[in-house]
Amino acid sequence: MDITVSDLEVSTHFYDFCLKEMGFRRIGNVEEGPLWAGEYLEFGLQLAKFKMPHNCDSPGLHHLAFDAVSCGAVDDLYLKLQARSVVIVDKPAFYEKYTDGYYAVFFLDPDGMKLEYVYTPEWPV
Repeated sequence: MDITVSDLEVSTHFYDFCLKEMGFRRIGNVEEGPLWAGEYLEFGLQLAKFKMPHNCDSPGLHHLAFDAVSCGAVDDLYLKLQARSVVIVDKPAFYEKYTDGYYAVFFLDPDGMKLEYVYTPEWPV
């Protein structure tokens, strides 16, 4: 998965921190930008050609969710995001309307894209 960003340097710094906290490892750079690898996903950044703020209510991507290994991992990331003054949309909580035990934190990347770090005890359901 690749996403486009308005400032490659700022977003690389942000995602390098967040993705490593979520268990990804940095695997290098390609001409378009940096890459990280998770257990089941390769994630990359590319510089956007058009600089527009992200809007989750427009057609396209609403938000990205990343799988956590435990509720504690969600809480740990939340505290580290707070320490870095990352915008938190919704604090860690149970969102049982999605499925039993669904525990997540929602936050924004530097371009305002909504991200989620979620633990689901019986994933996949």
